[in-house]
Amino acid sequence: MGQEVGSTKVCWLRIRDRAAKPAKPTLDCNWVCQGNESSGVHHWGCIICLTLAIGWAFAAYVRNNVIMQMKRRKEDGHSFAFLCDNINDLEHSAQENLPMVSVVMPLKGFGEHNLRNWRSQITSLYGGRVEFLFVVESTEDPAHLAIRKLLSDFQDHVDAKIVVAGFSTTCSQKIHNQLVGVERMHKDSKYVLFLDDDVRLHPGTIGALTAEMEKNPEIFIQTGFPLDLPSASFWSYCIYEYHMPCSLGFATGGKTFFLWGGCMMMHADDFRNNRYGLVSALRDGGYSDDMTLAAIAGQHKRLISSPPVAIFPHPLASDLSFPRYWNYLRKQTFVLESYVSKVNWFMNRALFLVHCYLSWAFVLPYFMAAIHIAVSLRSPYTNESSLKEASASYGPLLASVLIICTLLELISMWNLTKVEIELCNLLTPEGPRVCLNSFNWALVFFAVLIDNFMFPISACRSYITQSVNWSGIQYYLEDGKVSKIQRLKKTGPNYTYLAGKRIHGKMLRPSRNSFFSSLCRALAQWQQPKKE
Repeated sequence: MGQEVGSTKVCWLRIRDRAAKPAKPTLDCNWVCQGNESSGVHHWGCIICLTLAIGWAFAAYVRNNVIMQMKRRKEDGHSFAFLCDNINDLEHSAQENLPMVSVVMPLKGFGEHNLRNWRSQITSLYGGRVEFLFVVESTEDPAHLAIRKLLSDFQDHVDAKIVVAGFSTTCSQKIHNQLVGVERMHKDSKYVLFLDDDVRLHPGTIGALTAEMEKNPEIFIQTGFPLDLPSASFWSYCIYEYHMPCSLGFATGGKTFFLWGGCMMMHADDFRNNRYGLVSALRDGGYSDDMTLAAIAGQHKRLISSPPVAIFPHPLASDLSFPRYWNYLRKQTFVLESYVSKVNWFMNRALFLVHCYLSWAFVLPYFMAAIHIAVSLRSPYTNESSLKEASASYGPLLASVLIICTLLELISMWNLTKVEIELCNLLTPEGPRVCLNSFNWALVFFAVLIDNFMFPISACRSYITQSVNWSGIQYYLEDGKVSKIQRLKKTGPNYTYLAGKRIHGKMLRPSRNSFFSSLCRALAQWQQPKKE
């Protein structure tokens, strides 16, 4: 008993002496810089970077093969290789037998790039009959007046008309406009091509898509994908980065499981006959056209194809702000909450979880690497044993490996972008040249981190709220379908798609004094040459 009392007294004296002398604050970095946990986090980051790099290299290989074939045909005297593979297809006897195509374009608002996009669509060099249906919700939409002025310049050269669809009540406004356009299409049309107003077509796009449909009647839907062209806005680079991993599913050179609603060619009779109930699925609570049709194609094992020439320049708004980027990201994650069947629900939930996990698994290694580098730089100037041990661990080596993998990823992304830009320029030889020199790759790297960090937040927000604002219209989902539509007041802060569109008669611009707009300007001017 006496020994226990004495021992207790000694311990108390030691505690009192330590309290009298305040200890220097120390930074214990072993939890970050050592152990299997840190190594595992870095391994995930490296694996994701290398996977993306390999995928983009394969996509560049597929697109580059098309470029080489076009150049060889041009060298052999086929000056119109951008229109078709075989020069004999341009003869009158072949052109007059081409099927009729109806192009349906649902419109909403008017932005800085819309006029050029629409002009590229109606000036297609397709040799068969083609009609263009511009569908707006009302005559008060600014797109209505802009289209009227455009068509007045081409009234004797193209078969085009404006269709007023009215307001949707059971589905999204875009789907409503598409279905009304299908109802108004010509009875002789064999194919229907849905285009968004931000798609800039090549002269031979309609012909190339039609040729593939004629060659393989088993194709249910043909699709393409946009090549984002960032502006000076940092948030436009976030959009570019978001689309680049998605582009892997559209660079297969043929069969794919992915579908982009901005460009979809289908058999017109599939809509006339409501095949597989696709019209009903779209009309009765449909929110996303491409997700709904992709689910139907998967359910009935129908073929979705994406030809390698279906890549379209997509210039982003010069004043794209954080609210518009956030609203776009919210719409992209919100589609995962819509579904047409239990299987579709399960697939969307799996995609939701996998994407969220991989997004943060990609970002966390960079946070860890920053700590490794900071510890390594600090350790020579301190006597703290924890920092010495941390700097001598495998942390700096893991950070170096992550940097190398990141460089490989960015180089592969740069190479794919370069190849796609060259392909776009070859497919539109008389159009404005697309250039890679304007890309700021430092902003691309930061956009990769920001966008992957924001995606899980946006996805969880969509899951919790089950509602989203799409161009001034609030949609609510119930059991995967649109259950309520609320049109906001015209004076409300309604943010548009990827361009500053006039959706209610005036241009919406970001707040001048916002923190995010200041950040955009600062990042856009980064690495710019200073005046001496």
